[in-house]
Amino acid sequence: MAEKRITIIDFVEKYTHQFPNNVYLREKVDGEWKEITQEQTRQTAYKIGAGLMALGLEKGDKIALLSESRSMWILAELGAMYAGATDIPLSVNLGSTADIVFRIKHSESKWVLVSANHLNRIREALPECPDIKKVIVFDDTAFFVDSLQEPEIRMSEVMKMGEEFLAKNEKAFVNRYQSVGPDDYANISYTSGTTADPKGILLTHRNYTANVAQGSSVINIGENNVMLIILPLDHCFAHVAGMYTMMSYGGSIAFVPIGKNALATLKNVPTAIKETRPHVMLSVPALARNFKKNIETGIKAKGKTTEKLFNFAVKNAIKYNKEYYNRGTGGTFWRKPLVWLFDKILFKKVRESFGGRMKFFVGGGALLDIELQRFFFAVGMPMFQGYGLTEATPIICANSPGHAIFGSSGRIVKPMDCKICDDKGEEVPIGTKGEIVIRGENVMAGYWKNPKATAETVVDGWLHTGDMGYICPWDTDFLYVVGRFKSLLISADGEKYSPEAFEDSLPEVSKYVEAAVLHNNQNPYTIALIVPNKDNLAEFAKSQGLDPKSREGREAMLGKIQAEIDTYKTGGVHESLFPDRWLPTAVVICDEGFTIANGMLNSTMKMVRRKVEEHYAARMEFAYTPEGRPIVNEQNLKALE
Repeated sequence: MAEKRITIIDFVEKYTHQFPNNVYLREKVDGEWKEITQEQTRQTAYKIGAGLMALGLEKGDKIALLSESRSMWILAELGAMYAGATDIPLSVNLGSTADIVFRIKHSESKWVLVSANHLNRIREALPECPDIKKVIVFDDTAFFVDSLQEPEIRMSEVMKMGEEFLAKNEKAFVNRYQSVGPDDYANISYTSGTTADPKGILLTHRNYTANVAQGSSVINIGENNVMLIILPLDHCFAHVAGMYTMMSYGGSIAFVPIGKNALATLKNVPTAIKETRPHVMLSVPALARNFKKNIETGIKAKGKTTEKLFNFAVKNAIKYNKEYYNRGTGGTFWRKPLVWLFDKILFKKVRESFGGRMKFFVGGGALLDIELQRFFFAVGMPMFQGYGLTEATPIICANSPGHAIFGSSGRIVKPMDCKICDDKGEEVPIGTKGEIVIRGENVMAGYWKNPKATAETVVDGWLHTGDMGYICPWDTDFLYVVGRFKSLLISADGEKYSPEAFEDSLPEVSKYVEAAVLHNNQNPYTIALIVPNKDNLAEFAKSQGLDPKSREGREAMLGKIQAEIDTYKTGGVHESLFPDRWLPTAVVICDEGFTIANGMLNSTMKMVRRKVEEHYAARMEFAYTPEGRPIVNEQNLKALE
């Protein structure tokens, strides 16, 4: 029997009544962790929703939300949905006032929910947003909230209005939230866009509740388990895999304490892990790499003997575990006692630094390097690759405990149809690469005010993801995602190739490379844009008896980067991983890294290819000249100054 098409409100009503006393939200306030139960969550949402109705919010009104990830984000968003509003989640990493203005105006938002930390950004945008009726500020106290301006109002006042409204007009409130249907818009999610301008993705109530049910077909969470959410809540992945999934299992969500800025908040992650002792975390590959580096740095600090023992233990576990599904096979059974021993004397201590209860990570946002997956499984904290996109609300497949193939993106969720198509839209045989195309109740309603893009993306109910992959030929439940279908490298003779695997691999295997981007748009050869690790390169130059600031030192540093790339060529230690013809012939050394601030990373720390190529257009053009082809050239030398 098909599942009933329920709304998010139906969903919240069901599970907050099923687990009323279970802790749902955990947040550190004034140095202490505060807990909010599921019952308290629903009651607070009632007050906020009723307060919004008292202010005059009508069903279908758009309400923008700008805040750090915190309890009030969830409470306010749920309250807005109870009032029949459509939420417009805004990323705190939006770079300019113009970005905020665009989303508020394009979505036709009439209301704004905002934390005190971001009130000034809304104030800067308001003169260009004359249709805004009220700006509702989450916090009562802050140095610039002492005297609110028109049209601002504190959330505490809205909640008080809500209590009064419920006392006199409870029936009107119930009628409002019961009038919300499965096909009504829950939110308009504006993507940061890695290959094109942002679009407003229309996600319905049923999109969300369907994807939660689909997600549970591949991953399960224990009751009262704690999830630490590091990802920003403006992403639907954090909504589905975090907010709604944990509610449905009677689990709780913990937030990283908010710092003065994004970097300060990230620095609070290790402390949050130790204090909340999560069972599961939502993360992205970039953060996972930082976790790995921190683990290795901590081991190195204990001395060379411990470091050598740790490295041996990791290698032994990796050889035994293989690709997870086949661990212990192929004559590796004899390694099992060593795996057990090193787990007791080494890896258990590593896990204790992560709270000691970690069952697994879920990685999304970008392809997860297989070596990273092997490392975390070796130390007893598997990081499982998943795959999805906002237009699919977002989960399409995921690996999970007991059901994983490292290198794959996991089992396809059910019920959902998935096929692989060629560039003409024709389905290809199992095991053949092509565009991933899906159909199910999780497919978006379309792009807001963009029927052309909607018609191009959703064809006869099938969502064309723009991603390249193939279905595992020996287990058709599993999907492999190998890169972007629409942002392929294209050689001069028209052959196409997806660059993501190399771009993920090089920074993982080389400590001298922070990030890499391949480029070939019908050019004679491929070039690589490399963000160097200048500290490690400087150490290398010194080890050669050279001054890193001298020309000779910088030439040696460039030679080292070239040598790292050459390890992928015939005769190198990583030969045969990637076709030789697609390896870079020329290299551009970037003088500026990829960051959220400069727009070259999006808010999930995923590289925005279009922005990178725009920024380095002149340098890339130089790389296609005889002077720019050798890695040792004046522009690259200058970039290392």
